[in-house]
Amino acid sequence: MPSKKVVVLTGAGISAESGLSTFRDSGGLWEGFDINEVASIDGWNRNPSKVLEFYNMRREQVSKVEPNSAHKALAELEKHFEVVIVTQNVDDLHERAGSKNIIHLHGELTKARSERNEYEITEIGYSPIKMGDYSKDGSQLRPAIVWFGEMVPMIEKAAMEVSQADILIVIGTSLLVYPAASLVHYSAKGIPKYIIDPNIPEVLGPENWSLINDTANSGVPKLVQELTT
Repeated sequence: MPSKKVVVLTGAGISAESGLSTFRDSGGLWEGFDINEVASIDGWNRNPSKVLEFYNMRREQVSKVEPNSAHKALAELEKHFEVVIVTQNVDDLHERAGSKNIIHLHGELTKARSERNEYEITEIGYSPIKMGDYSKDGSQLRPAIVWFGEMVPMIEKAAMEVSQADILIVIGTSLLVYPAASLVHYSAKGIPKYIIDPNIPEVLGPENWSLINDTANSGVPKLVQELTT
């Protein structure tokens, strides 16, 4: 088994390069939807039909795009290291590229959950969720997504993985969304740290980072080649 552990934090930037839009680039509107209305628990309580419509549309979008060279390069990295991907993205592009160990901080589009019980999960693939679709416990199915106003159940596991990393790579994230943005601070001092983004965030700590001012599609394969040769 590979001895060194590489932990990779990925954000919307890596998926955007496969053609998926990001709400932070659109003034809080996402395909015409107000993000506070469709990505918050309050929005769900007010208008669940609208929330389902939004996520059904997103699920359909994901079904039509493919993993890009950055996703594929990260999957290749597993041949050389123990790799853990911690992603803020809710799509399945890392899985489809072949990565095996993925922590989804904000949930997964291809799953639904009970309205009452976050642990009652149903695999739905790219199928829509409709009002009147029920979980095994008899409650309305909702997207298995962590919304604004909800706890992030995987954050502790992610922090533990980052704390054990021998190498940390950050790709396509503004490092502005908490608690995910706090994860970089759990990494050990002195380990190699890389950030790949065409717009490097200004919120990094005092430690030295290797800054790769590039797109994920271009920068990730280059870094993977550097780390494996």
